[in-house]
Amino acid sequence: MGKLFDVALVFEYMPVILSRFPVTLLIVSTSIIGGTLLGFLIALVRLYRVPVLNPAVVSYISFIRGTPVIIQMFLVYYGFPLLLLQVGININRWDKLYFVLISYMLNNAAFMAEIIRSAIASVPAGQTEAAHSVGLSGFQTLRRIVLPQAFFTAFPAFGTRVVNTLESTSLAFTLGILDMLGQAQAIGVRTYHLLEGYVVVALVFIAASMLLEKGFAWMERRLIPN
Repeated sequence: MGKLFDVALVFEYMPVILSRFPVTLLIVSTSIIGGTLLGFLIALVRLYRVPVLNPAVVSYISFIRGTPVIIQMFLVYYGFPLLLLQVGININRWDKLYFVLISYMLNNAAFMAEIIRSAIASVPAGQTEAAHSVGLSGFQTLRRIVLPQAFFTAFPAFGTRVVNTLESTSLAFTLGILDMLGQAQAIGVRTYHLLEGYVVVALVFIAASMLLEKGFAWMERRLIPN
């Protein structure tokens, strides 16, 4: 009977599993960028209480924040094709990765919307009134006065959200995405050494999370005035 755990295999599997790290980075970067842009629009709908849209986005945010991302991923994977088929659009041949990207983007949009909304709401109303009194339009006030201050307020929560997204990307494996966890599983099936692969994945996630946390902490010290 072979070893239950072979340390040498950890080092052997490391480069093979790391080769799938770009897939994880793609999911994180795409979902964060797309989620932030969509979240900003949702935040504006909530702040200005746009009729019809406001109740819809409130329900959307409550649903996203109240359900696991894995459930949202399955709903997107199985539900979107059925929904679009009703209007004659067939996306059944899409790569599974697209559904994962959409799922994580929609998930991040809800969380980013609340981060951005809270940050904008924290800017004193007096500053907005002062900007209007000197002739700035609503858009100019938002762009020149409100958003720069809201950025500093939202930045720490934004960094936390990026790290949380990184850690949750391992769920993409449940849809058959060959990310790091999928690679570890594939190696384990061939070699009957699953644990070593999982250890490698854990080490990579720990290292990446620590680097992100320290990076955002450094940027926070540099960007946010004391």
